[in-house]
Order: sequence, then C-alpha cells, then structure tokens
Amino acid sequence: MELKLSKEDAAFRDEVRAFIAENYPAEMRVPNPETDLTKEQSLLWHRILYRKGWIAPLWPKEYGGPGWSITQRFIFEQETSRAGTLPPLAFSVTMVGPVIYTFGNAAQKARFLPRILSGEDWWCQGYSEPGAGSDLAAVRTRAVRDGDHYVVNGHKTWTTLAQHADWIFCLVRTDPAAKPQAGISFLLIDMKTPGVTVRPIITIDGSHEVNDVFLEDVRVPVENLIGEENKGWTYAKFLLGNERTSMAGIGRSTRYLQRLKQIVKSEIAEDDPTYRDFIREIARVELDLLALEATELRIVAQMARGIDPGPAASLFKIRGTEIFQRITELTHQAIGNDGLALREQPSSANRFMPGPDYGHTATEKYLNARKLSIYGGSNEIQHNIIAKAVLGL
Repeated sequence: MELKLSKEDAAFRDEVRAFIAENYPAEMRVPNPETDLTKEQSLLWHRILYRKGWIAPLWPKEYGGPGWSITQRFIFEQETSRAGTLPPLAFSVTMVGPVIYTFGNAAQKARFLPRILSGEDWWCQGYSEPGAGSDLAAVRTRAVRDGDHYVVNGHKTWTTLAQHADWIFCLVRTDPAAKPQAGISFLLIDMKTPGVTVRPIITIDGSHEVNDVFLEDVRVPVENLIGEENKGWTYAKFLLGNERTSMAGIGRSTRYLQRLKQIVKSEIAEDDPTYRDFIREIARVELDLLALEATELRIVAQMARGIDPGPAASLFKIRGTEIFQRITELTHQAIGNDGLALREQPSSANRFMPGPDYGHTATEKYLNARKLSIYGGSNEIQHNIIAKAVLGL
C-alpha cells in the first residue's frame, strides 16, 4: 500500500532511497544490529544523518530539525525502516530530546540538544523499577532536596543500553506524601556521577541489551530538573506518547514477512501437510499488516490536516508488536531443527538460509521479540487506555 504523493513528496522519497543506498555503512548490515554492533559502530549512521541534517525528523527546525512536513516525516520513517537501517538511538532523539525542547529551560536546551543531535551524548531511560513497570506511578526511587542538589537513591531495571550511556533521564519521587502521579519529578543524571552502578542483565536470547541501574546517594544538581518539581508525570506521558507511536514498525514487519515467505518456500515442500498451514498463517499476518498500514496512513493524513491522533499511539503499539511477534514465531517454526541453535551454538549444518536474519539468528530474534508487548507500557495497559478513550469504559 502506498501513500498518494505529490510530485515534490515523490521526489523526496527518491532522494531518501538514493541517500540510504549510497551512504548506509556496510559494517552495520549485521543480522541483529541492536546487539551485534559496538557503541561506535552503532553511531556511524547517526553521524551520517547528523551531517546531512536528517537526524531528528520530528524536531522543530529552530532546535535542529529538518523542517519537514508530516508526510515527509512519514516517508523518511517508512523508507529507512524498509531498508533495514538501524535508527538513531530513540532514547536520545525521540524521547528525551523532545521533552527538553518542550519543557526544559533555555540553559538546558543549549546544553543538551546539540549534543543529542551530534551523538556526543548517549542517553538511556530510567523509568521501570522492580514493582513499577507498567504501573510507573509506583516508582520508589527517591530524590531529596539538599541545597542546590537532589540526593537520589533507588533502583532502575530493564534499562536498555545503559552500559553505553553518558546520561540517564529518570522518574524520581520528590513528594512521597502526594498522590502517586502528583509526587514525581523528571531528572537528568550524569552516568559518571559517583553512586551510579550499572549491572548487566543477560536476556533469554543470550544478549546484553538491558541492565540494572543502582543509584546510591547520587548528587544531582537542581539545574538538571526538567520543568517543575512534582510535575514529572506530565512529561513522562508526553514522552511515552512519542515512544508508542513509533512502535507500529510497519517497515520492519514488511521486511521480515518477505523473508518468512522466502524461508517457507525454501524449507517446506509444497506437498508437506504443514505448507498450507504456513501459507494460511502468512496470509492472515499480511492482512493484519495491511490493515495497520492503512490505519497509519489515515492517521498521517489526519495529522497533516492538524487533527489530533488521539489514542492511536496505543493502537499502533498493540498491533505493531503483536504482528512482529507472530512473524518471528512463524519464522522460528519454519526453520525447524535450525531453531535449536543460538549465537553460542551455531547450526552445525551451516547450510544456506535465505537472508541474513535466518539460521541461528532467527531464534535470537524470536526470543528477543517476546519483550515487545511488555516495554513501552504493556499491551494490557494499552488495551485499558483504548477502552477508556474510545469506548468510554
């Protein structure tokens, strides 16, 4: 399905496609770039986009954005996703950057925004805690005012790529006597500050992507508070709206669906009784994906006319993650015995598989994708949001 484009937008799409083909680094084309690349390798494409002026499509031009229309932003996201490029670090560009330029003061904007754009600062997200995952209002990490500093104590968990981070943006409780949402503040913390400890969590796919972050008597300057004290819940909801909207992942799912079709054709004979089952399931997933894409195109058209998308972010998060999980599950089933292999134990057969994400890496992708319906606000919570906002329940 294609968005009907003007001549100017079609020319822009062609420019984006050509730029990706000519400039995306070959060394970044690995099976699982999120976990297989070093920090420096992960930043190669970020820096290329920064030099081009395309690093922050959603940002206003006054803060370093390219000044694109909503349609151009959609085209860029669609083309980079379908090309399989590793997106710029979302915690920096998509999440904390917009919070800073929307709610931060002039000094904070001048200090942090240029370094986010250039990639000099790598950010991670300090939201989830043991006992405070989907229910973020239950955060217990404390920040107590002591002169011109806050003293922070607490424990953040599932902190993605914290092992690389220079800074962490945290939800902290500054008024324990207030109602849960009313006593939270949004604080920026330098990861080099004494008292910050990062410990790895090895996930079921064998990768080191997430971490525990412990904060013990960490002294944070008051100037690193975003907006007003105890108003952090407002800023947190703003950030999560941006995060969830990007989770539809249509380009990514389209790529993986095409590879699933290839592997079924290669691995399963047409007279095998399971062949028809796979073809039927693939058709169902493809229809779901087309429906989600049609919805996204409709929302993009509405946004271009200045219409608020409402609870669409929750819908995209639910359906986008469910579809991708189903694709990885079918792929894992289709590779048969090769699905027993992990990165530490590659398939001994070492035979040809159609595409870089198959063989033993398909198992890792299947396992890693289980998290998608949990992070960014679990899908169960998103169903509740839709029930309240759309159905009035």
